Formats: sequence, C-alpha cells, structure tokens
Amino acid sequence: MKKMKLALLTLLCGASLAVMTGCGNNQAASAAGEIDKLTIVQMPDENNPDAGTKNEDFRSAMAEELGLEVEELVGAEYSVGIEAMKSGKLDVLLVSPMSYYQAKKVAGVEPLVTTTSMGEEEYRTVFIVGKDDTETQTLADLEGKTFAFVDPASSSGYMFPKAKLVNELDLDTDQLENPDYFFKTVAYSGKHDSSIMGVIKGDYDAAAVAGQTIPQLIEAGIIEEDDVRVIGETDVIPNACFVIRADLPQEMKDKIKEFYLNYANEDYFETMYGSKDVRFIEAKDEDYAIVEEMVATLNIEEAE
Repeated sequence: MKKMKLALLTLLCGASLAVMTGCGNNQAASAAGEIDKLTIVQMPDENNPDAGTKNEDFRSAMAEELGLEVEELVGAEYSVGIEAMKSGKLDVLLVSPMSYYQAKKVAGVEPLVTTTSMGEEEYRTVFIVGKDDTETQTLADLEGKTFAFVDPASSSGYMFPKAKLVNELDLDTDQLENPDYFFKTVAYSGKHDSSIMGVIKGDYDAAAVAGQTIPQLIEAGIIEEDDVRVIGETDVIPNACFVIRADLPQEMKDKIKEFYLNYANEDYFETMYGSKDVRFIEAKDEDYAIVEEMVATLNIEEAE
C-alpha cells in the first residue's frame, strides 16, 4: 500500500513568511496518491512554555494513528497558508473565521474540525479602555479617541469589532479608519496582548481584543484585573477551525477527521486551549455563514 504525503498547518497570524515559502515540498500531495509524509507546521507560542511538549505529543499520536512519518515545522501568515493550499503545497490549515471564508473562496477548502468553547465564556470581542478613563461608557463615547485594532486579517481583532461599530453607530465602513472621521487615529497592534498593553500604557485610548485574552493575561500575572475596563462587546464569534483540501483522497480525509474527533489528551487541551474539557468537534460550513454577512457589511474584497 502506497503511503501518502500530507501537509498539516496549525498557525496564527504574524509569523515569518519565509518559513512557509521554505516548506513547499508537497506538490506530490494530490488526489492521485503518492503521499509519503505528514508535515505539521506549528506556530511557536512564546507565552506558553509547555506548548512544544504538548504539540510533540499530538504529533506523535497522529503519526502512530495514521501510519505516516510526521514532521513539525514553523508557521506563517494566514494568507500564505491559503495560497499554499491553493497551489497544492499544503493540505490542512487552522484558520480564523474570516480566513475560513477566504480559504473557501480562494482554495476551495472543506471544513474539517473546530473546538468546543474554552470554559464557560463564549468567544467574543470586547472593547476596552484604561482604568483611569471614567468618562468612556459606551461605544459612541469612543469618538475622538485613539483606537487599536489587532490586524486587518483578524476576525476578533478587526472584522467583528469593526462591523459592530459600523452597524451600531451607523458609520461609513470605508472611512472608519481614516484619521478624525470617528476615531482620532486608528492603529494595528499586531497582537491582542499588544493592544491590551498599549491601552494600559496609554499608547491607545481604547482597543478591540478577544475577550478571553484578558483573563489569560491576568492569570499569568502580566496585568491586574482592574487595569482595563470593558465598555462593549460583539456577538458570539465562531471558533477557529481546521480546513482541508477538497481534492485529497476521501479515505485520508476521513482518517484525519477521525483522529481529531477521537483525540482526548486532557493535558494537551488544558495547555493549548485553557481547559481539559475542550475537544475537537466537526466543523460545518453553515457555522461560518455569519462571516459572509460581515464581509458584505464591511465591503471586504475577496482575495484572488
């Protein structure tokens, strides 16, 4: 029986582009067969010292279950991963809700798995101000403030909070980020924790960040509980999901999905997702329909 070569990408936005460029050895990974190695591209988590060990546990278990050699590499930006999938150099990719929409349009991917919620709190974006700001109470009060989004490619750090502002305050989506339209200035911090620290230090008057980031930083002792104050939030955001190339052999796609759905290492989920009760569940296209509504609201051009 011929082995198959599969590239699995687990990444977050903002790593080096050069790494993904260097892992384009997967042209042989086609529906015709001839796949001899599974390549997992992981994004290193510098704030999580146990992540490397748990990823190795996951990699080892997958290799044993699928009967393939598994190699782990470093990740890149969402857009690079999507292009790699389009060109047949990558087969499985972890994407944000916004990047799921782009990956579906650009690379014709299929949803694979997502995760159950991390703890009791649902995934939302929150709007924050510093603890010394007692005047800002609503989103309308943000007018004239310096404001930070995370990154234009981020769902929780850009798309959902921008749509919330546009819809609730009846703002012009094309002008929202222009200086002195609504905000005094708009910046992109690059990371959720950078936005939070920027508000605390006074670099920004306010910011939009993933709500779950704040308790994580508090638990890690990086910030105090009252360092920031929440003045608003978005609707619930779908969790990130793994997508898979549609033209892979169906048997292989089924085996990969089955591995994810049956993976039950509590230490892994507690380390990587913050709760031992988190599990992988099947991802469905309809779960991300809200993203298309956001794209329409924000006049986001489809990636080519």
